[in-house]
Amino acid sequence: MHLPLSVRISIAALLCGAAGLAPAADLTVSAAASLTNAFTDVAQGYDATHPGEHVAVNFAASGALLAQMQQGAPVDVFASADEQTMDKAQNLKLIDPATRTDFASNTLVLIVPSSSKLQPTQLKDLLQPAYRRVAIGNVATVPVGRYTKDALDLAGFGAQLEPKLIPAESVRQVLAYVERGEVDAGFVYATDAAIAGDKVRIVAKLATRQPIRYPIASLAASPKAGSAKSFIEYVQSPAGQAILQKYGFSAP
Repeated sequence: MHLPLSVRISIAALLCGAAGLAPAADLTVSAAASLTNAFTDVAQGYDATHPGEHVAVNFAASGALLAQMQQGAPVDVFASADEQTMDKAQNLKLIDPATRTDFASNTLVLIVPSSSKLQPTQLKDLLQPAYRRVAIGNVATVPVGRYTKDALDLAGFGAQLEPKLIPAESVRQVLAYVERGEVDAGFVYATDAAIAGDKVRIVAKLATRQPIRYPIASLAASPKAGSAKSFIEYVQSPAGQAILQKYGFSAP
């Protein structure tokens, strides 16, 4: 399997830490890209309430994180943006299923650059010739891409829009494409659109057949099972949930 350079670098960095070439964090958490802002704060909150412990968070698309773990990256906790990726991790016996739980939910939205002269009002407007490039997460590795494909198929536009779709390696890459005006529109989570502020405009919320829920679990091979359990409990605690809600996530 050929992984993107950024993923290979992330794996190398983690493996170097395991080999003693860099100081290892007390607890390593791999979390979906859409959790970047929220889990940065969650990690800081956990550190503040657990003296002597430190959390390092590795952010990427859920599929890329799974690939890292398959290759032996030393991860203690995995937080995915979808159940499907966590199911794969469980089937591969990478996680401890007894620790698996859902901790947040999200909404899929269609966004356009705020500076765009195009003013769509609904999903089917993307079928117009004026819309030539539409960003979508890579369906094979990025959960938001799978949610988007599901939403497009549900709306009956999947096949018609396919020639216009530009794949991205994470939901944050989709967001960046739209922010910079490199595409006419893109599909992201509502929480990502909120992070972008006035750089993007939400056109519509999309229905998906599967709810967008975020599961978390400790790794079966983690030597820090106690700390991993404590971190998961903190994510589910009122303090952890307040941080997630601040960034637009809802209860699972």
